Amino acid sequence: MHEFITLKTKIMEVLKENILNFNLNNPAFYGVLIKFVINLIFLIIIIRGVYFRYTKKEKFAFTFFLLGIMVFFITSMLNSVFMVMAYAFGLFAIFTILRFRTRNFSLKDMSYIFTVIGISLINALEMKGFPFVGVMIFDTIIVILIIILEKFSIINNTTTYTIVYDNLEMLKSAKKQKLLKDISDLTGKDILRVKIRRIDYIGKVALLDIYFRE
Repeated sequence: MHEFITLKTKIMEVLKENILNFNLNNPAFYGVLIKFVINLIFLIIIIRGVYFRYTKKEKFAFTFFLLGIMVFFITSMLNSVFMVMAYAFGLFAIFTILRFRTRNFSLKDMSYIFTVIGISLINALEMKGFPFVGVMIFDTIIVILIIILEKFSIINNTTTYTIVYDNLEMLKSAKKQKLLKDISDLTGKDILRVKIRRIDYIGKVALLDIYFRE
């Protein structure tokens, strides 16, 4: 807690110094606005174009957008890279402690939160000798990788249900394809594979785990 208070005090001092030295004629101010527009475009692509498309969780859009915007502006107002990195690590530590206790976020949601924070920090950093075009290339690579990972997740993600099946004759290994077709017809799902969990020869039923893609 003491380290957080010290970090907060340093941030306030830096912000105060920036406010006192603020000048609309300063080209750095317009540079920040340009970078903000670019950052906002990439946030829209990631949150609205990718995250919402694959998860349909529009209720988190407000949180993600506001988080990315605030991280960008606060980071842009810090003068030194050292202070920026110190603030970034402090910010991650706070999220680790809070863990968004008011709502249960999935692992994928937390990954997108980290991505939103990370890409906003990258876009806000003032890196001497490194063109902003290079930062935009990094942003583009991140977006492309997110899309690839989402598509890979869809292809390899299967849902499992346990059912009671009463046709024991179909459980023979020679009738595997017929079994898949029969269960697909019964469930209306495209069954990928079937795993026999238990067979009750007295009751003439079997407990099966079926795997299909939503």
